[in-house]
Amino acid sequence: MGWNRDIEAILDGLPYLGVGISGEYGVRPSIDPSAFAAEHPGLIHVVEFGSDTDRGVDSVILNWAAQGGAVTYHFLDVNFEELEDVDLEWMEATAGFARRLRSPWLCGDCGIWHFGPRDRGHGLLLPPVLTRDSALRTAESIARLQEHTGLPVLPENPPSLYFLGDLHILDYFALVTEEAGCGFLLDAAHLAIFQHGQGLDPLTGLDGFPLDRIVEMHVAGGGEAVTPDGYGYIEDDHRAQLHPSTGAITAHVVPRASRLKALMYECEHNEASAVVDTFEQLNVLFPPPPAGRS
Repeated sequence: MGWNRDIEAILDGLPYLGVGISGEYGVRPSIDPSAFAAEHPGLIHVVEFGSDTDRGVDSVILNWAAQGGAVTYHFLDVNFEELEDVDLEWMEATAGFARRLRSPWLCGDCGIWHFGPRDRGHGLLLPPVLTRDSALRTAESIARLQEHTGLPVLPENPPSLYFLGDLHILDYFALVTEEAGCGFLLDAAHLAIFQHGQGLDPLTGLDGFPLDRIVEMHVAGGGEAVTPDGYGYIEDDHRAQLHPSTGAITAHVVPRASRLKALMYECEHNEASAVVDTFEQLNVLFPPPPAGRS
């Protein structure tokens, strides 16, 4: 398919959703989005819902959607490096969930979610192999999914402490989005983990990445930890406080990503009182959608 003006027009036409919160099927968050929005109006404008074809949609997200709340659908069960994993049954079910929730696009961590056949309870999530061949296979799968469903697909850079391959993760996804003709979901916390693990500055590689392909961003809290053998890393634990590297990436990218439509704060396991300040800061950085715009 490849990147072209038609892709740009599609991404330009996607709704501006603003700042949101994410959660997964059956993971009962401390923060119920409907209750939080009622208590703190103007801070949450969209909810990202993560699930898979085995579990589908749950009551929490259905309640939010029934009240007219915006939703994006985040898949948790596809290996894009394996074209055979993007089969007709999976595509139909995934698109069905997205349309039921009126999600304007599909998104999800781009990695290895399962070994062998897709089955209940896998949720493995290993990172992709950062090579050109892997990126081209991934792009082929994404292009197939977009063509079949008619929905834009936003691959997300996944979390991991260890990566195989010779490409920087931003170069990998620049190639994926170019070949697939798709937008991108940049997870600032996951990028911070990658940069830290490689001994790089948090902003390394962003100057050469096509920021106008970023349609959605994730931010999440994380602290520094050390393994028993002394290896230091950033932990992707979704605590309330953002790691400074995550904050630096977010502050750099948001004003430069001209097609950014949604900024998700992954804080679902914290008490509401612990995250209000960060929600307020994110809404300043990425203002709410004007009435009727979304």
